[in-house]
Amino acid sequence: MEKLPLTRTGQQMLDAELRKLKSEDRPAIIRAIAEAREHGDLSENAEYHAAREKQSFIEGRVKELESILSRAEVIDPARLSGTVKFGATVSFVDEDTDEERTYQIVGEAEADLEKGLLNVRSPLARALIGKDVGDSVEVRSPGGARNYEILSIVYK
Repeated sequence: MEKLPLTRTGQQMLDAELRKLKSEDRPAIIRAIAEAREHGDLSENAEYHAAREKQSFIEGRVKELESILSRAEVIDPARLSGTVKFGATVSFVDEDTDEERTYQIVGEAEADLEKGLLNVRSPLARALIGKDVGDSVEVRSPGGARNYEILSIVYK
């Protein structure tokens, strides 16, 4: 079974979501299904079908989170240093547009670009891994090749 890298923060976030699904969302949807059943004919009961669909989503997400957490290998970035690796918060500049960006390289399950969390398996993260401050990296994407210069690497 493949281990999945997660930061401590990512593990806590996924664990909190799992607890919420089990303690709040699951009981609420069970009540909603019971209430919809009381309305009679289930074949034409839109509330019942919507509630069952939501229950299916919740149960699927619970299984997915349990699987991720059971295979998680929690890595503490604060104990790391040196070149870019998992857990690093990397600031870099696009050499063509001078646009600066900062991302933390995290596991697939906790990645969220809007929050500055970059999937370790993404082309950008793979290009950054092993590089040091001042290095230039080329990232090929469907939009063409982009060049970035690493400005800083922080482990926190």
